[in-house]
Amino acid sequence: MYPLKFDPIMKDRLWGGEKLKELFDKPSKTDTTGESWELSAVKGNVSVVSDGSLKGKTLQKLIDKHPVELLGKSVYERFGKEFPILIKFIDAKKDLSIQLHPNDKMAKERHDSFGKTEMWYIMDADPGAELIVGFNQNVDRSTYQKSLENDTLLELLNYEKVAEGDTFFINTGKIHAIGAGVLLAEIQQTSDITYRVFDFNRKDKNGNLRELHTELALDAIDYEKKDDFKVAYTKVEDTVNNMVSCLYFKTDVLPLTNDFELDISDRDSFTVLMCVEGASTVSNENGTASFKKGETILLSASSKNMRILTNGCKILQVTI
Repeated sequence: MYPLKFDPIMKDRLWGGEKLKELFDKPSKTDTTGESWELSAVKGNVSVVSDGSLKGKTLQKLIDKHPVELLGKSVYERFGKEFPILIKFIDAKKDLSIQLHPNDKMAKERHDSFGKTEMWYIMDADPGAELIVGFNQNVDRSTYQKSLENDTLLELLNYEKVAEGDTFFINTGKIHAIGAGVLLAEIQQTSDITYRVFDFNRKDKNGNLRELHTELALDAIDYEKKDDFKVAYTKVEDTVNNMVSCLYFKTDVLPLTNDFELDISDRDSFTVLMCVEGASTVSNENGTASFKKGETILLSASSKNMRILTNGCKILQVTI
């Protein structure tokens, strides 16, 4: 398989904006586009190859036909023919709701789904932009419930100012929200399960308050204050710098100033590349694809070699 690119799946959101269209040339048709799903096998939102001899084929059909070749033997043995991660770019023109995600056990029991562990790489942030990540103090279930009743939840939350390059790891149970003015790349487990607990009393386009998942969230929240979310990583040019290694994905950053080549013949996993700065061309032994900021490429596990030709770019590399 040659380096595969897919048609982005655009998601209109109450809190979305126009940066995905303006900065990345995404095919947005509204001024409230919040997400570009770059690589997805979520039912009803399966990515479609955008060019080459496999154009028009869905990611799921490719996996069904070539599971080991595309996913890798170990990934196939672990997940079967389910693509285990979901790749997005997110533009928050307004604050997202305060939310959290259940772990695998809870998500399986309640929704027959994976849980949702995720990470964020900040690509752009307006002055003063921030995230909500976790609590600013240890709380318990009773204190949390009282804060919802008294409309004081925001006083218990931890706020983080952000800038380009900042990286955050959001494990299951951690209360969080992306703030207004943040543009980021998101890597997550394949799951669309979100427990929304506070939405600033906003109404949708039909004048209705959005659904909250107050009761579902109570058993899923991690009430302990933890400073485990900000990722410290090296940024050495022209090499692979690890950012996050967890049970569900491994993400590296490649800050490249020149052409770069990597032998991946022993890699028993597919490789996802997200361009977060600059431009390049990416090739393996079966083909070449152009690649610029805001685009995503999938290399099959059968790829032997990855070559990147560039005068300067920054790439996130994701494997299992």
